[in-house]
This record gives sequence, C-alpha cells and structure tokens, in this order.
Amino acid sequence: MFQRLFAAVAITGALATGAMAQQSYNLKFQSSDPSGSAAYKVQEAWAASLAEKSGGTIKAEMVPAGAIVEYNETLDAIGAGILDGHVTDSSYFTGKDPAFALIGNPVGAYSEPEELLAYFNEGGGNEVYNEILAPYNLHFIGAAAQPAEAMASKIPIDGVDDFKGVKMRAPEGMVQSAFAMAGAVPVNLPQSEVFTSLDKGVIDAADVTTLATNDSLGIHDVAKHPIYPGFHSLPLNEVSINKDTWESMTEEQQAMMVQSVSDYATNLIETMRGKNEEVAARLEADPEVTIHNWSQEERKKFRAFGTEQWKKYAEQSENAQKVYDSLTAYLKSQGRL
Repeated sequence: MFQRLFAAVAITGALATGAMAQQSYNLKFQSSDPSGSAAYKVQEAWAASLAEKSGGTIKAEMVPAGAIVEYNETLDAIGAGILDGHVTDSSYFTGKDPAFALIGNPVGAYSEPEELLAYFNEGGGNEVYNEILAPYNLHFIGAAAQPAEAMASKIPIDGVDDFKGVKMRAPEGMVQSAFAMAGAVPVNLPQSEVFTSLDKGVIDAADVTTLATNDSLGIHDVAKHPIYPGFHSLPLNEVSINKDTWESMTEEQQAMMVQSVSDYATNLIETMRGKNEEVAARLEADPEVTIHNWSQEERKKFRAFGTEQWKKYAEQSENAQKVYDSLTAYLKSQGRL
C-alpha cells in the first residue's frame, strides 16, 4: 500500500514539475535609456536573447524610457504588475528611500565597472539590495554598469570652482547632492529631455551617461565642452523583475536569467568602453569640440564631496545604513577605503 502511495506521489510530483517546466513568459522591461542610444541597443539585444537561452519559455521585449511610465516610476509599476521589469539607474528612486542613492551611485566608490560588479557579486551587494527591494515586490536579478560617465557641457568646466552657478541636469540622489556642494544648481530632467534642454539653454551642462551614449544622442552637437574621462559617477545599472513572476519560475529559468544578466553586464562594458574610445578619438579631431580632462587634483576634490555624502545618506534610513555598512566593509577589505 505504501509503495503504491509513494509511486502515486512521485508521479504527481513529476507531472507538477513538468507543468512548471512548460510555463512560458512574455515579459516587458522598460529601460531608463532612450531609444536609439548605444546602451539601449545592448539592452535590446539582451532582451532578444532570452528566448533562445530559455528554450523559448521566456520571451522579453525592451521598451525605452517613458514608453509606459516615467523613468522614475518603474519601481512602482513593476510592483503593481504594469511592467515586468526594468533596466535602470537605481538612484532614480532616492525619493522613496535614501538607500537607493547609496546602492545606486555612491560617488567615488568605483573607478571601473568591474569594481562595482565585484561588490554586488562577491561583496554582498546582491543580498543587501534584494532586502531593500522585497517590500516593493521586486527581485534584483543582477548588476551591470558602464564605464564612468562623462559630463556634457556648453561651457568650459576645468575644475570644481567652475561649477559655481552652473545650471545642470543631475539625477536624483547622491550625485545631485555632490554637484550642489560644488556650487552647481542641479535640476531633475529625464535623459530624453537633455538634448532639447541644452539646445534651448534651459541648462548649461548635464550629467547624462557615457561619452559614447551622449554622442549617440547628438548631445555634442550642442554641448561642445565634454569632460572626459569620467570621474564623478559610475552608477549601478540594475536589472530587476516582478517578485511574484520571479518566484513562479523554475530554478533552471532563474539560473538562466542570472547568467543572461551577467552576459549583458560583460557585453555592456566591452561595447561602451570601445565606443567611448572611438568617440573620444573623433571628438579630439573635431576643431569645434574641446575635451576637458580634469587634473587628478580636481578629480580628488570632487570625489571628496561624494564620499562626504555617504555618511549623510546612511543616517537617513535603516536601509541606507545597511548599504553603507556593507559597502564600506567591502571597500576596506579590498584596500580601497
């Protein structure tokens, strides 16, 4: 009798497993990057690759910033099931919890994107961020990052003092606070409005993204004084998904998603680093454009503004303190703090 019962349970379990394995998904991810940008094209390729990598059980569509909700509303949209996921700069959600600023863009923490990936994958960042996202009904699949961002500017800016009074676009969070400390006048603008705002003189400068992405958006046609190589900002490019959707996936599907994001992160770094070098060479040969490469002394001055913000943000919420403790412990273990 017990043998027959055991066999029945085993068959039922096998059928359930098989049914779960057959579950398919049609996902919609919104990016914080505009359509046509260099980074967005890499994200489109990642989304398109999921069908093949999952054996057809996971299909995904990537849509650009603002396609369904505003760039800073994707967190709520995913939690509510309006979107399935996003690929975005986490610091856009600083208004909900200062922890998003610290996890998303701790100014001065990283010099290269590989250092950011190491913190998340090896230093506890993945675990800390999933604790923060859980109440919003999101699951953090994995981290990506581009090389340090360049600065777009219509006027020459060769050091910290030159920021005084400059009206500039800066994303919510720690970066915005650091620019304010330098004397700039930061304003919130989605990336999709940066070109028009520079062109019409609404702003004089913009913390946007990498040199190559800025160029792909035509920004150097109106802002001919870029600051490069970047030094001020190397933000997390998070890939997250609705938590209920994630938990409904099989372990194999989850593992495939994690690996796909790791592949995306590698592709993003290689693609954007190469494009940055190509664009820099072309701009250097353009007599109408002047690249401003800050001295190490000026770079250190600005980084000091950033690291000073870490403690201030850590004091503002329990989650922010968790990020601060985790990040500083990791950086100390690596001899970088």
